[in-house]
Amino acid sequence: MPNKNNNTEENENLKKDLDETEASSECKVSDEYEEYNENESNERKDKDSDNVEDISDAKSVKNIKKENSKLKDENKKFKNELDTLKDRLARTAAEYDNFRKRTAKEKENIYTESCEDILKDILPVLDNLERAIAVDGNKDDLKKGIEMTMKQFNDALKKLDVEEIPADGEFNPHLHNAVMHIEDDNYDKNCIAEVFQKGYKRGDKVLRYSMVKVAN
Repeated sequence: MPNKNNNTEENENLKKDLDETEASSECKVSDEYEEYNENESNERKDKDSDNVEDISDAKSVKNIKKENSKLKDENKKFKNELDTLKDRLARTAAEYDNFRKRTAKEKENIYTESCEDILKDILPVLDNLERAIAVDGNKDDLKKGIEMTMKQFNDALKKLDVEEIPADGEFNPHLHNAVMHIEDDNYDKNCIAEVFQKGYKRGDKVLRYSMVKVAN
């Protein structure tokens, strides 16, 4: 007959082995579950990271497109302004060229008209000189004719507001041109002693300086 104590001991050992096996299985399952959860967490983090990167890339692309559109608008604006400036420059250049040509023509006309006014008063003097040469006469008649011609010429200059520069006093470098200098007690210091060639002026404009000899 089997021993009752032995059976009891075997049952307890068997139960103990079962408990250890069960505990081992539970521990293994727990480790596997934790590993699974960890993997799931890592995958979720990776997906979240990818999503963040995708969102960031999308925002970057959107910002780049927005900036590109802004640059295009500014470029178009600057191009329009440049075209406007080019057109304005071309118009200004054309206007200046027309002004230059018009001014040159006006100056030419003014010069021609001025010469015309002068010649109208001087040509009669030439006519009288030609008549004097053609007429036969004595010395007195010739002298009288020359005097009349000189008077007519002076009248012509007077009409043109041209007057003779006085040269009977003190030397003035703004009106006279000293070509000779002498020492003579009969004259005051810096006095005009002789006129070699008369000078003329129109208003304040000197047409020709008087050529003179200056004393002391």
